Amino acid sequence: MITALPRGAGVMDKDTEQDTCTRRERPWLYAWNRRLRHLQGISVRNLVVTPPPTRARGKTIDDDDIPNTLRTSSKILSQTENRPLHSSRSFTDLKSHTSQHENAKEPAVRSARRRSTLFWNDPNPRTRQVKLEDITNSRMVDSFFSLHGEGLGEPIYVSETVDRANNPSFRSFDLNLCGPYISRMDELTLKIWTKTGDMSEFILLVELQVHLRSLQFLGKTLESFHQPLPANSILFHFPDGVYSNLTDLPPVGTPLHTAGQKATADGTMLSSSSYDALMKLANLDECVQDALATREKLEAQISSILQQNERSLKVVSEAAAAQEKLALTRQYVAMERKRVRTAVKRKNELIASIRARKEAMEKGSSSQEKIRSHLPEAQERLISSEQLLAQNEEDTKGQLRRIAEDLLTIYPIEPIPDKPLAFTIAGLALPNSTFEDIDREVVAAALGHTAHLVYLLSFYLSVPLPYPINANGSTSFIQDPISANLPQRTYPLYPVSVQYRFEYGVFLLNKDIEYILIKYGLRVLDIRHTLPNLKYLLYVLTSGDSAIPARKAGGVQAFLAGRSTSNESLRGSVDSGASGELVQPRKAWESVSKMNGSLVSRTKQSLSTAM
Repeated sequence: MITALPRGAGVMDKDTEQDTCTRRERPWLYAWNRRLRHLQGISVRNLVVTPPPTRARGKTIDDDDIPNTLRTSSKILSQTENRPLHSSRSFTDLKSHTSQHENAKEPAVRSARRRSTLFWNDPNPRTRQVKLEDITNSRMVDSFFSLHGEGLGEPIYVSETVDRANNPSFRSFDLNLCGPYISRMDELTLKIWTKTGDMSEFILLVELQVHLRSLQFLGKTLESFHQPLPANSILFHFPDGVYSNLTDLPPVGTPLHTAGQKATADGTMLSSSSYDALMKLANLDECVQDALATREKLEAQISSILQQNERSLKVVSEAAAAQEKLALTRQYVAMERKRVRTAVKRKNELIASIRARKEAMEKGSSSQEKIRSHLPEAQERLISSEQLLAQNEEDTKGQLRRIAEDLLTIYPIEPIPDKPLAFTIAGLALPNSTFEDIDREVVAAALGHTAHLVYLLSFYLSVPLPYPINANGSTSFIQDPISANLPQRTYPLYPVSVQYRFEYGVFLLNKDIEYILIKYGLRVLDIRHTLPNLKYLLYVLTSGDSAIPARKAGGVQAFLAGRSTSNESLRGSVDSGASGELVQPRKAWESVSKMNGSLVSRTKQSLSTAM
């Protein structure tokens, strides 16, 4: 692959040029103590297995065409020894001959050059790409290197193999581990082995005998060196920078007494380093090498002692392992004992629980057997109780029918002709929550009868009223213990000067009637219809096909007489119960009127006392 030179190639940067000049002026500072142990890595640039032809077409080989013609070893040596250089004999003739025939050969060269580059003008890009890949693959090789020393049968170091590269960079290495004999060497033989895709085995490409003092400094890093490198250039990496063998000069030995001196223009010598400093540096190097040798000796002694006492150490190690295993076993034993104690405690608890459950099951079984023995008798009792309950329910319904009939007889509720939903109670008309242009005394008496009827129904039907009623005839009143934030709890059921209190009392009475209807599963169409709702309730209570049962002994006459036990009252009650006839409505009405009168008088007294 042909690679163009980077911009600025062939021009050395300022730092590299200054450092190189310094090394050229004082090479003994860097080269006199360079050893193999300082070598850290090797890389190869422009690796070529088959070198290109050195002869250019259409030109003769003279001194100008020889690579590195200005920096050959012979020229440098001759310049150092002040020998004159002579040009080759054919320099003038060949050059003139080439200039004379240049015009004649130019068309042929141009035509040949055009013929050699015809495949690059192929319009098919695949052809150009295949040709370029072939050229690239022809230059890619597998390579590795080996270092050899004088008098050593085996190589000092063999690198890894870098696959398919023409600028391989091998891994760094440290030769201090090879011992002082090898690490103090300053000469080595480098062999580069390569293999292309057409080869089956590696071949020796380069065998280079290198003296470390003869290497040329390129720069601290390879990136700072911008000059083109020749084919198969070998680079040596040291701690202070990168070196190479661009020339074949032998190592230059500098006498020790003039190593640290530099000649000036007038011929005087300037001292840069003393002999003592160099000796100290040498002593330090010897101390380091002695320390390394001592370390290796101690390592060998320790290894021998370990090998001699291997059995004892093995016994000690086994004893420590056994102690550790014993401690771990004891720990596991303690844990297992704790688990066993927990399991035993749990087992005892389960045994006690099972015992208690068995005793409870035995007691339950005995109780079950005892109850099972009484079960037939209890079943007979249940059947008789169910029959008795059904009979009682039937009797209760009959008694409720009888009581409802009696109440309708005492407080008859009849419709007013030609007036829809207008009813009278005991002959007194009561409007449906509309109290305008009314007879106040008639309305008060009608509301007193209605309140007393609702009061009796709450007892007979066992329905507690949410708003308690005090039935006092025409001066009855009702209480509101439920509503909050009321200035008063008692409201009259007779017209008073404060109309809203009277109307609210009538509203509470209608709510009590609605509550009784809801308890019996009846629907209220309009809560304002006081007597129609009450008539509907009594109609439902008196409905039925069975005969109305007879009244029990005592009856209403005994209640009105203060539950007197006189023979006449009892005889009348028995007679009425035996005959099954109802009490005369007029007599009942008279008794109720007397009771209402007494209640009215007591209410008036209580109201006057309260006022």
